[in-house]
Amino acid sequence: MKILIYVIGTLVLVYISRHSLRMPRSHGFYRFFAWECILGLFLLNASFWFYRPFAWYQLISWTLLFASLIPLGFGVGALMSRGKPIEKRESDPSLLAFEKTTQLVTSGIYKYIRHPLYSSLLLLTWGIFFKVLSAAGILLAIASTIFLILTAKADEAECIQFFGADYQNYMKYTKRFIPFLF
Repeated sequence: MKILIYVIGTLVLVYISRHSLRMPRSHGFYRFFAWECILGLFLLNASFWFYRPFAWYQLISWTLLFASLIPLGFGVGALMSRGKPIEKRESDPSLLAFEKTTQLVTSGIYKYIRHPLYSSLLLLTWGIFFKVLSAAGILLAIASTIFLILTAKADEAECIQFFGADYQNYMKYTKRFIPFLF
């Protein structure tokens, strides 16, 4: 059953990422592989989701999983309300609808970190990993983390290309994933 879910999940991710997969080095290309790792990690640990709910690793897991919702909500909200996404950026089919911003967002959560959505995926990855500690799980979590870092770096290159010096200046006073740290 897990293999069937993995295949169906992969087909959905391929469909969402179909344009990006034709563009190696785009942020969506790397993001696809991060999503694949997260999907694999989820299926690997799904049967342990509620196992020993008050064990230390489960408490870490739930904390990270709930924390992942915070940058996700604030990040998407800011992009939709202040990023002025429009279909005009249709020239880049690899962008998802909320990524088609025409205004650089530097307020709200974006005042502190450049990639709240990738931060959310990092928290999700490690939250799923902590459901049950395993060698396969740590490999998938590390791979997902590497792909998310590559995603962020590719996204930054794309933003510099689109927003120019404004984005380069923005990079000087914000961190990539964790406010004030990294």
